[in-house]
Amino acid sequence: MSTNSVFLKKVYLALAFAGAIVPYIYFVQHFTDTGFGIGDFTSAVFANPAAGGFTADLLISSFVFWVAMFSRIGRGKGPKPLLFVVLNLTIGLSCALPAYLYANEKAREPVKA
Repeated sequence: MSTNSVFLKKVYLALAFAGAIVPYIYFVQHFTDTGFGIGDFTSAVFANPAAGGFTADLLISSFVFWVAMFSRIGRGKGPKPLLFVVLNLTIGLSCALPAYLYANEKAREPVKA
């Protein structure tokens, strides 16, 4: 295993944790302030053109991520996508993408005999 691969795995894992924690800081604040309502949340993420642009960008990026994952698995490459779809839907792309990249690097490791 190369030094670069070890470094990448550590970076991806750290980014997956950061991508899980940072969004939830904001989500918890939102739900504490407004209560848990999907309508309120949807209104908030499209509250103005800037927020709507970020939300649209995230939704499109998530869709592209899913297409790429399922395409790779269809060619017999990459980790199975189900866990990363769940992470994407429950936490966000900021966690799911680096977690997927971590798992992909880990899967590339030579099998120990």
